[in-house]
Amino acid sequence: MDFFEVVAKRHSYRGGFKDLKPKDVDLIEIVEAGLKAPSGKNAQTTEFVIIDDSAIISQIRAMPAANKAIQQAGAYIVCIIDKNPEAIYEGFSFQLEDCAAAVENMLLAVTALGYASVWVDGWLRVEGRADKIAKLIHLPENKKIQIILPIGIPAEIMGVPRKKPFAERAWFNSFKS
Repeated sequence: MDFFEVVAKRHSYRGGFKDLKPKDVDLIEIVEAGLKAPSGKNAQTTEFVIIDDSAIISQIRAMPAANKAIQQAGAYIVCIIDKNPEAIYEGFSFQLEDCAAAVENMLLAVTALGYASVWVDGWLRVEGRADKIAKLIHLPENKKIQIILPIGIPAEIMGVPRKKPFAERAWFNSFKS
């Protein structure tokens, strides 16, 4: 699949997964894509834990979820940042931006490898789920889980949502409404 085809096919998949664990070599390649993402001042602040242990997966799957992807994932990748990030430029930290760039690279890699995923953030913030998962993976107190990606082989075919055309969202030289 060429790059632009991957970009066009990538979508947030909230459906069920086949009962197959993603290959370790593929999970590593997905995280490598995240590690290669740009980061503010090349600080490379985002860290990752690949969760493929069935005992941990069972505990995550047991948490209430609004979509099948979280409940049926064969593996998860958690994206970790500092709770109190260090300023690296003019008093600013770029950990959220760094994490977002890494996640997008990983979502593209997920698509290119034939898997599916969805960027999960809000679900982590409810009922202390991020903290519960942090305990399962022995995350130090100074770190927090910002994003979790459920990874699996899609069991359902879902169409890519329609995106607004260029002319409605992008312009040359001046904003137009």
